[in-house]
Amino acid sequence: MQKAIRFAVVLTLVLTGLAANAQGKIIYSDTADANHDIAQALVTAKHEHKRVILDFGGNWCGDCQVLDIYLHEQPNLDLLDSNFVLVHVNVGRYDKNTDLAEKYQVPLKKGVPGLAVLDAHGKILYSQKNGEFEAMRKMDPASVTEFLNKWKPTPKA
Repeated sequence: MQKAIRFAVVLTLVLTGLAANAQGKIIYSDTADANHDIAQALVTAKHEHKRVILDFGGNWCGDCQVLDIYLHEQPNLDLLDSNFVLVHVNVGRYDKNTDLAEKYQVPLKKGVPGLAVLDAHGKILYSQKNGEFEAMRKMDPASVTEFLNKWKPTPKA
């Protein structure tokens, strides 16, 4: 019984440390020009036959932190790198880049992270309308894998 309690305490401390470390990661830049970043991503996507993922969120958002972790784990990292150009769009405290969220049909009132997928010409292929990833902490990396596989570009014939 004593070992079980000790294990639970250690596990709690480790998980708390990991969560604190993740909360400190800067994903969404306060100084980035999101319009410019999206334009550059579209140029890259066109040259590399990729799609663009717009990730609307904030550094304060735990679910955004979890999404970033899942995107950078295998097999998701290979899927992401091979098929997409990722643009992190900082929404601040829902007071930045709200015009872009509206333009790309991502309703911030449903929560973040909010995702949109664009083709290389900027056409919206998918926009998260119902906060699908808003509870990322309750989801697993496989849900991100499924999303990436669904929206990756089809191979050229």
